Amino acid sequence: MKAATPAEKQLRGFISRFEPKHQSLIRALRKALRKRLPTAHELAYDNYNFFVIGYGPTERPSDCVVSIAAGGNGVGLCFIHGAKLRDPKKILLGSGKQTRFIRLESADVLARPEVEALIAAALGQARTPMRARGRGRLIIRSVSAKQRPRRRTVGR
Repeated sequence: MKAATPAEKQLRGFISRFEPKHQSLIRALRKALRKRLPTAHELAYDNYNFFVIGYGPTERPSDCVVSIAAGGNGVGLCFIHGAKLRDPKKILLGSGKQTRFIRLESADVLARPEVEALIAAALGQARTPMRARGRGRLIIRSVSAKQRPRRRTVGR
């Protein structure tokens, strides 16, 4: 078994702050997206509101196509330029000028035809295409000293 890199160890620490069911979901989503997007770089952020892993062809956050976004209330798949995507099944949530997302209860959602079509469309409209060969790397982009709780608080 290959030894974990410092970035992998740090990422595991970020994920460990979530409820066990969200930890499992984040790991399963990451595995599925790594398989789907093997050449994409993973850009990880542990910010105030959310823990995010963005997937893109370069190390630039603006080039990310999709992201896993997790907070204390759940996990979603974020389409960075989702407002431009055709969504005939009306599964995208959000009303901002740029981003849309779907809530995820399991990694199996990624295999649904309507979600796969959105991912394919997002890849197709990306300004920079994914590389055809190689393996993307994990890059820890930022960590906020202050963060919202990563687990639901009792009574809410």
